[in-house]
Amino acid sequence: MPELPEVETVRKTLTSQVQGKTIKSVDIIYPNIVSGDADQFKTKLKGKTIERIDRIGKYLLFRISHDLTIVSHLRMEGKYRLVLPEDPIQKHEHLSILFTDGTQLRYDDVRKFGRLQLVKTGMERVETGIRHLGYEPNQVEFTTSYFYRALQKKKKNIKNTLLDQSVVSGLGNIYVDEVLWLSHIHPLTRAQDLTESEVDDLHQEINEEIKLAIELNGTTIRSYHDSNGNEGQFQSFLHVYGKQGMPCERCQTTIEKIKVNGRGTSFCPSCQVVKNDG
Repeated sequence: MPELPEVETVRKTLTSQVQGKTIKSVDIIYPNIVSGDADQFKTKLKGKTIERIDRIGKYLLFRISHDLTIVSHLRMEGKYRLVLPEDPIQKHEHLSILFTDGTQLRYDDVRKFGRLQLVKTGMERVETGIRHLGYEPNQVEFTTSYFYRALQKKKKNIKNTLLDQSVVSGLGNIYVDEVLWLSHIHPLTRAQDLTESEVDDLHQEINEEIKLAIELNGTTIRSYHDSNGNEGQFQSFLHVYGKQGMPCERCQTTIEKIKVNGRGTSFCPSCQVVKNDG
C-alpha cells in the first residue's frame, strides 16, 4: 500500500506532468471508483484547469480552478500514468482525464479499492476521510508533547494505534514495523503504557524515517511505482519489514512475524519486548 513517502513521490511526479493543464473530458470506466455522482464528476471538471497538487497524509488533492478539489486515495494499489489517448486501455485502468494538449491521465487500480471524490475546495476536512487524520510526521504541530498526550488516551496496542491514522497520519504497515524496531518497542505494547522517553524516541524515529523515505522516493515491495513508472529506493534500507527468519542486525536474534489485527508484523523478540499482553 502506498504510504506517505510514496504518495508524496507520486504528488511530485504528477505535478511535473499535469500542473497547468486544462481538462477536455473525463471518462469513467468503473463508476464506483468515484465517490458521489459520476456524471456530475465529469461535468464539473470539463474545461477546468489543474492548478496544483497537494497532499494530506496518504491523500492526493488535485486543486482545480473555480474552487474545486479532487481528493484521491490510492488505497492498496492505485496508481496514475500519463499517456497519449491512442495508447491501449489497460485491464485495470478505471478512469481517464483527457487534456486539451492531447495527453491523458489514467488511474489504474487492480483491486478497485481507491476512490476519487470531487468537493468544494476547503471542504476536504469536512466531507472526506481527511477529517479523521492526525498530524503527519515533520509537521510543526506534530510535537512530542502532542504525541505523548494522544498516546496516553489509547488503550489499544501501539501497532494498531499508529496504523489508524488518528494520532499521526501517513504511516502504513512497512513504516510502522520499521519505526517500532528502531525505537525498541514491541508492536503489542499498549500505546498508553509507553514512557515519555519511549515516545520521544518513537517521535524522532518517525520523523527521520519518513524524511529519508521521501528523499529516496518511497519503498517498492511489490507494485508501487510513481507516475513515471519508477520504483522507490527505500527498500534497500529496511531493517525488519519482510526480514522474518533472518537475524536481527542489532542482536542477531531471528526476526519473527505475527499477525496484529490481521496485518503481518515483523519484529525482533529480543530487542522489542512486550510490556503487557496486548
